Formats: sequence, structure tokens, C-alpha cells
Amino acid sequence: MKHEVGQYAIRIDRNGTWYYEGSVIGRKELVCLFASVLRREADGAYWLETPVERGRIEVEDAPFVAVEMWWKDCDCGDGRPRQCLTFRTNLDEIVPADAEHPIRVHLDPRTREPRPYITVRPGLEAKINRAVFYELVALGQTEVIDGREVLGVWSEGVFFPIDETSQLDVAAE
Repeated sequence: MKHEVGQYAIRIDRNGTWYYEGSVIGRKELVCLFASVLRREADGAYWLETPVERGRIEVEDAPFVAVEMWWKDCDCGDGRPRQCLTFRTNLDEIVPADAEHPIRVHLDPRTREPRPYITVRPGLEAKINRAVFYELVALGQTEVIDGREVLGVWSEGVFFPIDETSQLDVAAE
């Protein structure tokens, strides 16, 4: 049985920087070690969980940040080339955008400002940084979904919506 220690004095800020007792954890190897045992519960709480103990940590937004993206045409098994997007996180984890690693864009209900994320592991996401999001939008295509025109991107045969095009027209005015 694991020993539950309660709350660790570890916090991940909205920029993906890890802190211990208010000080930045400067060793990337140590942050990567902690990240390898990071879990998220159904209630949204984040835990560092080893075989021996587990403790909660604070995460301001997402535990990781997608800092780079590249795209290529890839063969998805049917012989036709399709666009495939791959992201690199601030901890050098490589994540393909696909059915298991979906891109999700949360729109602020008041301002419609986008907050884009990609799933890194079950329950754990990387916030896509602004520069990478601009690259993503530049690859956007319009599709009709449920009678609505939607801007989004394709990756590995999966369409990931970004926003309705009618809303983009309003925002541009």
C-alpha cells in the first residue's frame, strides 16, 4: 500500500515552470523524473505517485507546454498522404496529434480567447504556446461539421476544431 503524504510543496506555474517551496527547480533531469510519475485523478487533482508514496501538487494550468511543432505528409495506412502534426514539450517529450493525443481548444466564454492544449498522456495535457498556436492556425482548413463552418487542423486522419469561422469573422471586425 502506498503512503499518502498529502500535499507536496511542488507547484507548476502556467508557463510550465516547476517550483519546490517557492524556488525554481533548475535541474531539467529532476523535473523530467517528477513528470514521469505525474498522474491526474478524475477530480482534476494532480499527484506525484511512486511505487511507495504519493502526494498532491499544485498545477496552475497544464503541467507541460508545447514549445515546438512540425508537420509532414505521412502515410496513414491507406496509401494516401495525410498531414501529420508532432509537438515537442518543454520537457522534450514528443507527442503526435492523433486520436490518442487530441488537440483541444478551450474558448473563453466572454472574450473567445483560445487556450489550446494537446493530450500528452491520459489526463495530462500540454498547453500549446502562442507561437506554436499561430503555426497551427496557419495550417487550418475549413470543414462543415453539424451544419457549421469550422476552422481546424487535420493530423493523422483526425480533424481537430479550433473555432467556428463565423466567430472568427466577428472577432476580426
